[in-house]
Amino acid sequence: MLFTGHYEHSIDAKNRLAIPADIRGRWSATECGGAWYAIPWPTGALRLYTEADFTKRANAYQNSLTPAPDQAELQATLFGLSRRLEIDAAGRVRLPEDLISLTGLPREVVLVGAGEWLEVRDRAAWRATMKKRLEQLPSLMAGLQPPTHNGAP
Repeated sequence: MLFTGHYEHSIDAKNRLAIPADIRGRWSATECGGAWYAIPWPTGALRLYTEADFTKRANAYQNSLTPAPDQAELQATLFGLSRRLEIDAAGRVRLPEDLISLTGLPREVVLVGAGEWLEVRDRAAWRATMKKRLEQLPSLMAGLQPPTHNGAP
């Protein structure tokens, strides 16, 4: 599933976040799985992957019972901090309090389409950097090669 655009939302008192209607409308449990996976990111965001995509990427890491120490530490951190988020009947997910606290997310957030995943970010910070992001877009595009799909989250 391709995620584009940005959506202003709020995290409610029960830590629930509504998934935008147009994303829910394109959601296929067969293609996407039945849940989301959240990974806290050092930038203060939560990355949300579909269950199917997260599982595909995770399987690429689980290729040895005796990984190298750096690989073992990456796996413990990545999978230890990740959470499976069930989708309720209203199309919401409940964000764990510890992930909200760890990332410093406020109640007023924006969901940002990042191609293969969604990011939950601070709404005010996103708004404050939109013009600068647009200005940096040409140099960012010139300096990066398209990602290869090696299965890594």
